[in-house]
Amino acid sequence: MSRIEQFQYDNRIVRAFGMAAFIFGIVGMLVGLILAFQLIYPELNLSQYGISYTTFGRLRPLHTNAVIFAFVGNGIFMGVYYSLQRLLKARMFSDTLSWIHFWGWQVIILCAAVSLPAGLTTSSEYAELAWPIDLLITLIWVVFGINMFGTIIKRREDHLYVAIWFYIATWITVAVLHIVRSFELPYSMFGSYPLFSGVQDALVQWWYGHNAVAFFLTTPYLGMMYYFLPKAANRPVYSYKLSIIHFWALIFIYIWAGPHHLLYSSMPDWVQSLGTVFSIMLIAPSWGGMLNGLLTLRGAWDRVRQDPVLKFFVVAVTAYGMATFEGPMLSIKSFNAISHFTDWTIAHVHVGALGWNGFLTFGALYWLWPRMYRTQLYSVKLANMHFWIGTLGIIFYAIPLYWAGWTQSLMWKEFTPAGTLAWGNFLDTVTQIIPMYAMRALGGTLFFTGVCIGVYNLYKTAAQGTFLANEAAEAPAREPHVKAAGDHWHKWIEGRPMQMLLWSTIAISIGGLVQIVPMVFVESQVPKIATVEPYTPLELEGRDIYIREGCVGCHSQQIRPFRDETVRYGEYSKSGEYIYDRPFLWGSKRTGPDLHREGGRYPDSWHYNHMIDPRSMSPGSIMPQYPQLADNELDLSLLPAKITALRKLGTPYPEGFEERAIADAQAQAKKVADKLKSEGIKDEGMETKEMMAIIAYLQRLGTDIKK
Repeated sequence: MSRIEQFQYDNRIVRAFGMAAFIFGIVGMLVGLILAFQLIYPELNLSQYGISYTTFGRLRPLHTNAVIFAFVGNGIFMGVYYSLQRLLKARMFSDTLSWIHFWGWQVIILCAAVSLPAGLTTSSEYAELAWPIDLLITLIWVVFGINMFGTIIKRREDHLYVAIWFYIATWITVAVLHIVRSFELPYSMFGSYPLFSGVQDALVQWWYGHNAVAFFLTTPYLGMMYYFLPKAANRPVYSYKLSIIHFWALIFIYIWAGPHHLLYSSMPDWVQSLGTVFSIMLIAPSWGGMLNGLLTLRGAWDRVRQDPVLKFFVVAVTAYGMATFEGPMLSIKSFNAISHFTDWTIAHVHVGALGWNGFLTFGALYWLWPRMYRTQLYSVKLANMHFWIGTLGIIFYAIPLYWAGWTQSLMWKEFTPAGTLAWGNFLDTVTQIIPMYAMRALGGTLFFTGVCIGVYNLYKTAAQGTFLANEAAEAPAREPHVKAAGDHWHKWIEGRPMQMLLWSTIAISIGGLVQIVPMVFVESQVPKIATVEPYTPLELEGRDIYIREGCVGCHSQQIRPFRDETVRYGEYSKSGEYIYDRPFLWGSKRTGPDLHREGGRYPDSWHYNHMIDPRSMSPGSIMPQYPQLADNELDLSLLPAKITALRKLGTPYPEGFEERAIADAQAQAKKVADKLKSEGIKDEGMETKEMMAIIAYLQRLGTDIKK
């Protein structure tokens, strides 16, 4: 008989991550609420006062990073640190590593909170942070991995429960995704250009972006579902065999699905088809996991009506099922042709973020907070109020955006009997959906109100209890598993964490290798166009200003081969046009029109006035004003370093070009200023302002194939 060992669980680190989760939840969702109101009242951008930090383009990545990495990230670590110790019957491997992990992660979040509003961004969705922060993320993720695997190795429980499988897959996949997406060449303390360009960069980005959703917002939360839901229901998981199928099928299939974000784009058809096929296949393991969660509650439905924790879990798992049905559906080309670039996608994303991640996080918080404080939940009534207000918030958020998305697509595609666009002015589609945006803002306000109620309830719960920092526990010393007759074959891998890590790595690597390697190393995948040339130094500076201001959040640069798009914007986009684009800027949403053929469409003076006050040129526009671009001095000091970095990455700038790049940019800026003067803009000193660079860049877009 094994001797009984006594030890203690560390609840302090769980509490720290839990507190960080709901604090940053409030911050991230408040920023999201501000963005929702900015789309109704553009004055809330405050840009008319020359303030850049509060514009939609700069706050949007702050919102997504705060919700994903601050709120959800801290929620993940809270759930992992609580459940891992109890599933393994062991304290975390190192208290020191736990706290390095905690404070390191908060430093990363604070760096993001400072850098993103300051315009320090790579523009790659969910990977916007500057390269020094990427290095810090890598370091802290390694610390987390050492702490997690150290705990697994010193465990007292031989069997690795299903939740731990998902934690292992999460750790290795996020590491691989982050490293590959962060291949970049710095040219300054915060600036860098990605290794990949154009179509290749688009593929790598959505291999990363889709799987950041898969392996940061989904797999760790599935691990938490497999732990907290059975605990709260006091029921075993419905099916052990289904959990095995769910895990291995999910991590293998998910990694292939990224290209469904690029349907009808300039991406080669074979890549798009792989994305579609595997996305449709993905519904099977996803719904297998959802059913495994919901059927765990069999026989406990009376408790669901009484227990707010179970209510949160039921809606969370249901939202997961809805989102993972809709994702494969939107990967079918006929649906994607309607949904892409519209608010339908925004609704889809927020059903997952608010319902799945938000509600599961608060369900877990409501369950473990009273246990750590050795008390009862302060108010079941407030928890129920939080649940119902939050549920109504999701409904009022999502349904208007579905309606807005369908409205946008139908209006964009409608032709008159004479064969002309029924809504030729893009702005007509924007003004039509403002009431839907107002309803979305109401839904966001309701959800945010529920979060504030939840945080208050947790605070009062803590205030009335006594925190148990080190929870006493005991368990028999671990003895290696001896295979017995009747053991399931999967038992072999469940007791061997390194084998679990190895096979998980193989499963998640195959899809990425099959898609990315041919795109990077087979030259014929991106046909060259002889007339496409690198950006001039001034255009390059303008492009970086465009990135800094977050314009890609509202404007696409990808014209799909649809009749309505070619009539509205011009010739459809070719892959060879993007070979010098680092990073690619195809975008995900059209709050404004596509800009890929913007060059030469309007005179320079139109762009100047449009930047100063968009509503002066486009009445009813909800675009922020950018008068500061006419006041900010154009800083060309980094141009030589940028040219050098781009040449190292393959852009064919001639040797020594960096030495004359500044003079070249100044000469082109003078030409733009002279043209503006000829068109009636008489501002003094224009040739030294940032406005010259952004105009030069916009007038270049899409003009290469017209030569």
